[in-house]
Amino acid sequence: MKPILQRGFTLVELVVVIAILAVLAAVAAPRFFTLQTEARKAALNGLRGAVMSAAAMSNALQSAQGLSAGAPITVEGNSITMLNGWPNVLVAGGLASVIRFDATAFSTSGAASPVTFQVTSAPTAATCSFTYSNATATVPAIVSTVVTTGC
Repeated sequence: MKPILQRGFTLVELVVVIAILAVLAAVAAPRFFTLQTEARKAALNGLRGAVMSAAAMSNALQSAQGLSAGAPITVEGNSITMLNGWPNVLVAGGLASVIRFDATAFSTSGAASPVTFQVTSAPTAATCSFTYSNATATVPAIVSTVVTTGC
């Protein structure tokens, strides 16, 4: 009689492999979701930094050129509408002309000052945001702290 050759895996080997894969999935999945949240927070903080820098640079440029507080400035060929020495967020040629951001990743809301910048992919966009308030005659433009509870 010829010996029977067995090929393939035993049931025990298959169960061990499935158990190892289940443990890896249980450990990796929560870390992946945490990374998405952290990425949204980092992107929002980056946009906030860009808004703050653009506003400060616009203010400095207007001051350095000796222009009046409401006079427009030119940045990279774009005319920027200023209000009390700071970019006006409520007009198309204001703050939006100074900063560039991905309109699919971020959205703005508010027809009056302050305008809210939000991460569109956040579970709760309203609580993954910051605001920009136009300057007044006595108070410079204000960029709020970032709200990340809904990121």
